[in-house]
Amino acid sequence: MKLIAALLLIAAAPAQAAAGLTVRTGETWLFTIRNGEPAQARKVTPSAKIGKGQIKVSVRLILGTAMTVTNNSPIAYTFRAELISGGKATVARSCTLPAKARPVFEQWEQKADAVRISDFKVAGAEGHC
Repeated sequence: MKLIAALLLIAAAPAQAAAGLTVRTGETWLFTIRNGEPAQARKVTPSAKIGKGQIKVSVRLILGTAMTVTNNSPIAYTFRAELISGGKATVARSCTLPAKARPVFEQWEQKADAVRISDFKVAGAEGHC
């Protein structure tokens, strides 16, 4: 029985490591936050309207990799961003995501196939970048 439990934990580890939302270059997604992770995510057109409580993210290849995120909720967040290239993830710097539909623009020199965002936490009043 202990062996089965250990195997289940090992099998679940990769799924936990890949938590979050992976946005490929050229894609735009809308989602909400639930328990610190993207929820109810759906791919949309870049011109899609952002409903109350939703977040829109777009990733493009501009001078490396660029990501625009707009948060239409009253809560500012910090979050984890990882650049995915050739199947490997590299943690990237990310700025505080402001509230009230103000966008943040992230830009990294390296070209990535996708950006994975996760681990959203309520940000302090000071913000960071």
